[in-house]
Amino acid sequence: MIAILPEQENVKNLGGTMRLGNYPVSIKKGTLAEKLYGCNEIIERHRHRYEVDPGSIGTLETAGVVFSGTWGDRMEILEVPEHPFFFASQFHPEFRSRPTRPSPPFLGFVEACRKKNKKI
Repeated sequence: MIAILPEQENVKNLGGTMRLGNYPVSIKKGTLAEKLYGCNEIIERHRHRYEVDPGSIGTLETAGVVFSGTWGDRMEILEVPEHPFFFASQFHPEFRSRPTRPSPPFLGFVEACRKKNKKI
């Protein structure tokens, strides 16, 4: 389900060859990602060599995964709508998070925990 980025397949000396830096992410309407960020396009930082295997996307969607954020044809955010809070990102939201300005996914996770705790 996870594959090395195509441009990384023949890299021998890894060095600074990762997908690094800021990239735009388009967010699908009506998703948890849209609710968390409050908009349909964000900029997030990346540092990786791997991605969701494009050949696995259909299988994952059939199983209930929603790819709610994309960069071109690459999957950036996935979520499971039936779960109280299942949110995963290709980017690193912690890179932009600050003590007085936490990243939206972290706020959403804490809020989901708070709601669940009230039910106990």
